[in-house]
Amino acid sequence: MNLFTETNLSPAILKAIGELGFVSPTEIQKQTIPFISTDIRDLIALAQTGTGKTAAFTLPILDMIDDGSRKIQLLVLCPTRELCLQITKDIKNYSKYMQNIKTTAVYGGSSITDQIRSLRDKPQIIVGTPGRVIDLINRKALDFSEIRWMILDEADEMLSMGFKDDLETILRETPETKQTFLFSATMNKEVERISKNYLTSPHRISVGSINEVKKNIKHEYYVVGYRHKKEALKRLIDANPNQYSILFCRTRMETQEVADFLMQNGYAADALHGDLSQAQRDTVMKKFRLKNIDILVATDVAARGLDVNSLTHVIHYSLPDDPEVFVHRSGRTGRAGKDGISMSLIKPEESRKLKQIKQSTKIDIVEKKIPTGKKIIEAQVAGVFEKLFTEHESLVEFDSELIPDLSAFTKEELVHQLLQLQLREMALYYKDKDDLADQKFNSDDRGDSRRDRGRGRDRDRGDRRDSGNRFGGGRDGGRDFGRDRDGGNRESRDGGNREFRKPRKDSGDMVRFFFNLGKRDHLKKIDMLEIINKSTAKSKKRPDIGQIEILEKFSFFEVEKSYKDEVLKGLQTQKFKGKEMRAEEAS
Repeated sequence: MNLFTETNLSPAILKAIGELGFVSPTEIQKQTIPFISTDIRDLIALAQTGTGKTAAFTLPILDMIDDGSRKIQLLVLCPTRELCLQITKDIKNYSKYMQNIKTTAVYGGSSITDQIRSLRDKPQIIVGTPGRVIDLINRKALDFSEIRWMILDEADEMLSMGFKDDLETILRETPETKQTFLFSATMNKEVERISKNYLTSPHRISVGSINEVKKNIKHEYYVVGYRHKKEALKRLIDANPNQYSILFCRTRMETQEVADFLMQNGYAADALHGDLSQAQRDTVMKKFRLKNIDILVATDVAARGLDVNSLTHVIHYSLPDDPEVFVHRSGRTGRAGKDGISMSLIKPEESRKLKQIKQSTKIDIVEKKIPTGKKIIEAQVAGVFEKLFTEHESLVEFDSELIPDLSAFTKEELVHQLLQLQLREMALYYKDKDDLADQKFNSDDRGDSRRDRGRGRDRDRGDRRDSGNRFGGGRDGGRDFGRDRDGGNRESRDGGNREFRKPRKDSGDMVRFFFNLGKRDHLKKIDMLEIINKSTAKSKKRPDIGQIEILEKFSFFEVEKSYKDEVLKGLQTQKFKGKEMRAEEAS
């Protein structure tokens, strides 16, 4: 089957996918479409995102679905709202000329009343996230008694997000006579267990396994201490102009912090993570798809369902623990036959983790040096000419007489002047910048690294837990997490490049608190910051936070004086690892 026209799909489906540009099926489609069309067994299909899975399971089912029935016949479960909406959109496109087919998406973060109302249209296809499907089952709004097919899409991700109980509940609510198709990027123990318990003698298809990484992606890594990590990121972005990229972080807090840093430095960037409201997520994703922003800073979970074919770079700001996640991230670039670049920023102590990734994936990841100021300016000049030679649209009409007489300049002199004008600010910033590798890693880097590892507690768990920013609500809830040990604003050693934090208030504007927990309670600075942010979550503006001292049995911290009562009251409503918290103004 080399062409879709060679399949037995109905003319209505072929017409719809033909208008979408579908000509030759992908490997997963070649294997899955004939199987679903002719076999009654369950299916386990291992395939990465971007391989055409939605069409692989949707097209043959659409061809067999009973459009005269008003019962639910197909249920597709997926981990995130974004992927749910993407699958729903694709199914509606494929069934464009099947007038009686109705598809409804159900997901958290939107009005359940509106979704119940939409179910009154009697759709044959439901696409949903597990949590919302459970809610609708409990409200007797979904009837799965006549389901013929059930799809578990991104099954590994749903299980890693804690949906195991929900999946098992939903599976028990569906008839045993249905066919179940499990699609997953990886086959971990939990996925294996689900398949053994709920699939009957499943057929297996494997496409694009971990050892079959894309050949058109160039992999690079850069070793840099934590203290210089943001400066290194800035240099890498500037050394790769005209990029359209996703930058992956491990936690929600790190994601927002890095996005804030980039935006404050003038980059067209934004963050995507589980602490954003649904409206904020929609806005960010729309801006990224329209290329109003060209750098998306995201967690792995939040980026699920974001299908963009023209990414030039993937940047691993933090390495994932799982080698297959590294492959999955990197595979988001280099699509549609284009070349891509995967860049990893690693701390010195992460060399062993990178070695494990290289051994597991067989990827040749080449070490490179952080570019110097001179190399960055050279890349920027090349970037100017790249845009000049590739963008030919004439959007502005103007009289050629407006162009002054340039005969006094040679061609080279004129280009030189234009480049000076275009790159002036960047040239001034990078003038005489040293190689970051010359700045030795020290104990501060290791200390910051330990603090960074502590952030792992805040792993993004996706839209199921999208109940507000756990660090104080809103987009800037984690902005105070860049403080140095003395509570002030850190300066990098490259000549005063600030991390754009608010300066500390005068000591007269701050109040110092005694706090009853300390090191023996496993309290860290990052925990103290989280506690303060939660205590002031209802404020429209976040307070300035000063010095934090974590001692053995107790601690001290400083907060803007006007927030004194709010902090004291907020602490009374919280516990730290089951322990009561108490604070009082220090003498």
